[in-house]
Amino acid sequence: MQISNKLVEQLQVGDFKTIATCLTMVENNLAGAEDLLRALPITSSCIVVGITGPPGAGKSTLVNAVLRKLTDQKKRIAILSVDPSSPFNYGALLGDRIRMSDFYLNPLVYIRSVASRGSLGGLNAHIVEMVDIIRSSAFDYLFIETVGVGQSEVDIAGIAETTVVVLVPEAGDEVQTMKAGLMEIADIFVVNKSDRELADVFAKNIKALAHEKANEREIPVIKCIATQQQGIDKLIDAII
Repeated sequence: MQISNKLVEQLQVGDFKTIATCLTMVENNLAGAEDLLRALPITSSCIVVGITGPPGAGKSTLVNAVLRKLTDQKKRIAILSVDPSSPFNYGALLGDRIRMSDFYLNPLVYIRSVASRGSLGGLNAHIVEMVDIIRSSAFDYLFIETVGVGQSEVDIAGIAETTVVVLVPEAGDEVQTMKAGLMEIADIFVVNKSDRELADVFAKNIKALAHEKANEREIPVIKCIATQQQGIDKLIDAII
């Protein structure tokens, strides 16, 4: 199948309908997908950020808060939000989109829910190709939010330039079990819901752990209250 120059041109300028078409082609390995991938004019200007962490950590709420700040700065942002699959049709359950409803019609934000389809790494089998589609378009940032499956959720580190691991104070007892997987991949730790009891103690423990893991640079540990936009500027600075 011959890929038209017009399709690639519309992708480059960030036409949302064209982006959706191209993502569907590669996600489902439709006719022309390989030719499209070969024709992609991938740029390096789009910052790819992975958002991961255990279920209930507030990943979607945190992304929503970051979106609010970045759209105020007129940045163009894409979200690939990997949802658990329906056991019946293998489609995404769309849970994360509910939390980002403020940005449905924002011309600066493109949101795509992606089904994990049974992938154990918290992502989707075609996530690399989908990232290449986004990086070929006119975005400043791409945020990939993983399912939230715990220790197996480490695939994101091989795709994102920066991996943000989101935790909550109540995760204190789980930290030891996560050390072998999720804790190893963080470029930035976020302690979300940090208005809760023992948040300071938990953040201190994470800093100590991050110091053990650090090689050339200290890993930031940022306390946030995503629902109140607290700590979001520090997080964005750390990502940049």
